[in-house]
Order: sequence, then C-alpha cells, then structure tokens
Amino acid sequence: MRPQAATLDVSHLAPGAFGHRSLLWWGMMGIVLIESTAFAIMFGAYFYLRMRNSTWPPGVPPPDLKWGTLNLFVLLASCAPNELARRAGERIDLRAVRLWLVVCLVFGVGFNVVRALEFAALNVLWNTNAYGSAVWMLLGLHTVHIATDVLDTGVLTALMFVGPIEEKRFVDVAENAVYWYFVVLAWLPVYAVIYIAPRLT
Repeated sequence: MRPQAATLDVSHLAPGAFGHRSLLWWGMMGIVLIESTAFAIMFGAYFYLRMRNSTWPPGVPPPDLKWGTLNLFVLLASCAPNELARRAGERIDLRAVRLWLVVCLVFGVGFNVVRALEFAALNVLWNTNAYGSAVWMLLGLHTVHIATDVLDTGVLTALMFVGPIEEKRFVDVAENAVYWYFVVLAWLPVYAVIYIAPRLT
C-alpha cells in the first residue's frame, strides 16, 4: 500500500495577484515589447523616406493639427479615470470599478470618433505616395491599439455589471489600465512624427 502524499492547503490564498506578481502582467509586457518594436520599425521607415526626399511632405501640405491635437488632449485627460479604475481594481472596489470603467469607455469611444475625423484631415491618402502610406500606417497602427483596448474595456465593463464577479476580473481591470498607459505613451511619438516633424523642414 502506497503512503498517502501530503497535500498543501492553499484555499486561503487569493485567486489572483496584481502587478508583476501576475502572469497576465508579464504577458502584457511581452505584447508591449512586440508592439513597441512595430512602432519603431514604422518610425524608421518614415525617417528613411524623409531622408530620401528633398521636400517633406512630398507634394502635399502637412496634416491639419486640429483633430490630432484634440486627440492628444483626450488621451492625456483619460489618464485620470484610467488611474482611478486601476486603483479601484486593486482595492476590489466593485462600485468604483464600474464607475471608472464607464468613464474610460466614454473617453475611448470619443477618441475613436475624433480619430475618424483625423484620418480625413491628413491631407493625403494611403495610395498618394510613400509618405501617405507611412502616415496612414502609423495612424492605423495606433488606431488598432486604441480600438482593441476600447473593445477590451467594453467587455470588462459588461462583466462588471452582469457578472459573474470574480476577483480575477479586478486583476484584468488593473492590467487593462496599464495597457492603456502604453497606448497613451505610444501616441506621443506618433503625434510628433505625423504632425510636428513635417513642420520642422
């Protein structure tokens, strides 16, 4: 007869962890590194094209500043409710999480509406020339990040209202907030490349 193996009772441990103690956080950091590389490649392509042309932008005016700058302020302002949602998630505060996720969702949807206007104000199409292709690709790449995070925020918001409410969902809220910071930080160099760089030549 085999001796009975000793077991360890872990029922008192929390079902999830926040920050770097969470596997989700490490997975998200890996995605951030991959996506940062994609942005770096696009920046390199943009400036390679810039060095190959004597006038920049070639044959078209620079993009209008209005919508891109408005979106810059929308994203920067969104950091406040995003941080409040992250903190509420770490406190396991369902009421506050619901409130701040809805506010974050409003910011995200608003950003995407302005982004549609922004594409129309680039003064160039993706098929006009290589400059147009690079600008549309940069803006499109950032738009995909925003759209997917807004979708993720929408799903989390729905789960927090209809359930099931599990502690691991609060970890999801905190990690979603950290990813949003990446989306905001990524917009700063993208904005500079699309809107400021063409005006410096």
